[in-house]
Amino acid sequence: MFKKISLYFTALVLVLSTVGSAYAITLKASHQWPGTPRADGSFDPRHEMVQIIADEVKKANVDIDVRIYPAKSLYKPKEQWKPMTTGQLDISAFPLGYASKFHPEFSATLMPGTVKNHDHALRFNKSPMMTEIKKIINDAGVVVLSDAWLGGGFASKTKCIRNPSDVKGQVMRAAGKAFNQMLEGAGAGIQSMPSSEIYTGLQTGVLTGANTSSGSFVSYKIYEQVKCATPPGKFGLWFMYEPILMSKKSFDALSSKQQKALMKAGKVAEKYMTAQVSNLDKKFEDAYKAAGVELVYMSEADHAAWIEIAKKTSHKAFAEQVPGGAKLMEMALAVK
Repeated sequence: MFKKISLYFTALVLVLSTVGSAYAITLKASHQWPGTPRADGSFDPRHEMVQIIADEVKKANVDIDVRIYPAKSLYKPKEQWKPMTTGQLDISAFPLGYASKFHPEFSATLMPGTVKNHDHALRFNKSPMMTEIKKIINDAGVVVLSDAWLGGGFASKTKCIRNPSDVKGQVMRAAGKAFNQMLEGAGAGIQSMPSSEIYTGLQTGVLTGANTSSGSFVSYKIYEQVKCATPPGKFGLWFMYEPILMSKKSFDALSSKQQKALMKAGKVAEKYMTAQVSNLDKKFEDAYKAAGVELVYMSEADHAAWIEIAKKTSHKAFAEQVPGGAKLMEMALAVK
């Protein structure tokens, strides 16, 4: 009799465990960067941020599994915003400027000369300008899990890029309308594409140069296609907000315990990236040196020359064409 009761109890536990696992929620996380290790065994830090969130949520034991789809295997890079607003996509490591066709205000998060270095970027996170940006994100149906700003630079097949005169006649790729406007103002031709397509653009001759993040310069092995590169250095011109975002519809469907676990995991990922960003610039430099690519850096005078062109092109256009753009630019330039 005791044996029979024991068997019934074991069966009941098994059934309840099966039912519990059936109700575990799987969240889909998408991004455009490689999900495989680099030559040194490290991963692209944006993929790593998503992996950290997946790992931390799993450790929290709140019945959530995060399934990661790297290397644009689920959605194309710029097609991730809309699915997040509708709940079709749950999580994305997403350069916010990619969604500026839906919310032109987002171009402020990839604006030449506003963010000057990594410490400055951290101050931006707490600024009134970013409070306004995050309100637009939230109102659109998306939640920020982690803040992240990445530095970047230039690279070219034909000529080292320090000052505006160096891009004249080059065909460049830059992430975002604001950098396109500035580069056009300096005399460059423009080809728009996500960073994942820069390598092919350079390889096929569609591009002679590119402007992107330090992380992408390494992850996409662009050093195989260029002769000269300009890392951020002391006078960085290129900084882009690349947060981890989540569909508000998906987030709101979770229990309070699950929401807290996700937000806590997001902070762990954010802390990781804060420690990584300067190292990304160094990896950029090291990888390009190892590949025999010449490295140059902008001087203070070079940087100032770019800012003058930006003020006449991208800053001016943003202030005039974007609703509330003048106020956003004022707030951005006020961050010291």
